[in-house]
Amino acid sequence: QVQLVESGGGLVQPGGSLRLSCVGSGSMLSIYAMGWYRQAPGKERELVATIAANGSPNYADSVKGRFTISRDNAKNTVYLQMNTLKPEDAAVYYCNAGPKIGSYYNPINWGQGTQVTVSS
Repeated sequence: QVQLVESGGGLVQPGGSLRLSCVGSGSMLSIYAMGWYRQAPGKERELVATIAANGSPNYADSVKGRFTISRDNAKNTVYLQMNTLKPEDAAVYYCNAGPKIGSYYNPINWGQGTQVTVSS
């Protein structure tokens, strides 16, 4: 069983930066891909970024060039560096982990979420 705990959310002004962290536990974590989804009020949950076990990242078009996902396997931690934040980035951000085969990612473990608010 993989358990995930996010941290790092908060209030930031437009154009600002935040770094989210997610610490995981569980024997499968080292071979799982990890990722971040987000969900804003009244909207569907959407994939933000994933990172494979080998460190290969993928991003949603809406965050390319602004967000960077990384992982430290020794610490069982995945990070999401968010720069040049926009009001539309405001959402609850969820860390997740699961198998990834090719481009198909199946997030089967989820954290509790951390709130990101972008407002002046």
